[in-house]
Amino acid sequence: MNSKVALLLAGAAIGAGGVALSEAHLTLPTAAEAAAADSYRALNLFGDVFNRVRTDYVEQPDDGALVEGAIKGMLSSLDPHSSYMNPKDYKTMQAEITGKFGGLGIEVTMENGIIKVVSPIDDTPASRAGILANDLVIRIDGEDVQGMTLGEAVDKMRGAVHSPITLTVVRKGQDKPFDVKLIREEIVVQSVKSREEGQVGYIRITQFSAQTAEGLRAAIDKIQSDIGKDKVQGYILDLRNDPGGLLDQALEVSDDFIDSGEIVSIRGRRPDQVQSFKATGHDLVAGKPVIVLVNGGSASASEIVAGALQDHHRATIIGTRSFGKGSVQTIITLGTNGALRLTTARYFTPTGRSIQAKGIDPDVIVAEDPPPDATGTGPQPTFGEASLKGHLAAPSGAKEEAGSAAFVPTDPKQDKQLNYALDLIRGVQVNAAFPADPSKGVPN
Repeated sequence: MNSKVALLLAGAAIGAGGVALSEAHLTLPTAAEAAAADSYRALNLFGDVFNRVRTDYVEQPDDGALVEGAIKGMLSSLDPHSSYMNPKDYKTMQAEITGKFGGLGIEVTMENGIIKVVSPIDDTPASRAGILANDLVIRIDGEDVQGMTLGEAVDKMRGAVHSPITLTVVRKGQDKPFDVKLIREEIVVQSVKSREEGQVGYIRITQFSAQTAEGLRAAIDKIQSDIGKDKVQGYILDLRNDPGGLLDQALEVSDDFIDSGEIVSIRGRRPDQVQSFKATGHDLVAGKPVIVLVNGGSASASEIVAGALQDHHRATIIGTRSFGKGSVQTIITLGTNGALRLTTARYFTPTGRSIQAKGIDPDVIVAEDPPPDATGTGPQPTFGEASLKGHLAAPSGAKEEAGSAAFVPTDPKQDKQLNYALDLIRGVQVNAAFPADPSKGVPN
């Protein structure tokens, strides 16, 4: 240990100006030494509390559980997306990345001790039961989620295939909590779905899992084969309620529509922690018009794609403001002790925009209407990243923005955003923002 730091820790005489006395001369501790001293004091405090709990708690505590709880508490003090995964949680996360796991099919986060639904996954028990983005789950099979960690709550929602589960849900617009009964299924997430709408190719990405880029290319091939490559009028890329996922898949999806230039840059805390990812030059749809649909449930990797295509003037963005998650999480393995999910950087669109706590603003705003029923299942406001406790602040000078409606009609005929996009491509509607003009370019 540095001698000056050691003197400080040992309680050396400190003058009024904060000067440590050494045997030979007076020295001022550097900022790094002062920070190190503060760190050692904090660790000493942790050690004192740990030992006091071990010796004086009313029952014999589990040392491992104490340390794990301390680690989780430490990470929860950083931002909503940093967390510790024990070996079981880490294994679960790896299964999710592959796109195959058992459960209900909902993407959730923790907000003020309550489980909040980010979005349901298409064609799963949750989506079929009517679970909506922004629903709050307050009980699982009658057990309060208050006091549970996010991992513990997710673990309880998973279980044996065909086994029943009841979620107690609070929804804005409903006077009382209500129960939703579901049957667990094996969730095999087909992250890319497509169909032809006349001579328009419609592609929906529900999340960015390990097979997303491959699924996108297969969808484009099928659309071009079914319609005829030269006869396709344009493409709609639906990223609504897509909570994100793997960065490399977002890069590949963006690359499939962009000929050249930057897709996204990632900037960490230090000046040397900057990465720029560029397109490799293979627009798979050969310059045909592209419309991207987004809403308040579009987050993270979805926003990377939407931001890249918007900045390159390669696509027209339609819908409502996206979620606003502009941070990058790195998975750091800890051997047999699980892993850390740590926020390590912010990402920036090709023109240098950070969407952290702000979101992607559409080129054309089209909001969805609530369904004409009395169940209160209309469009719920998505308060977005800016509403999450402890979120990373937007860059200096940027205004933090609330999110927007995250409801998507199940009946395509009632889908205003989709139908507006189709009308633009077919020429029924005219808007100055469509088609986007790639020749305008962006900084490379």
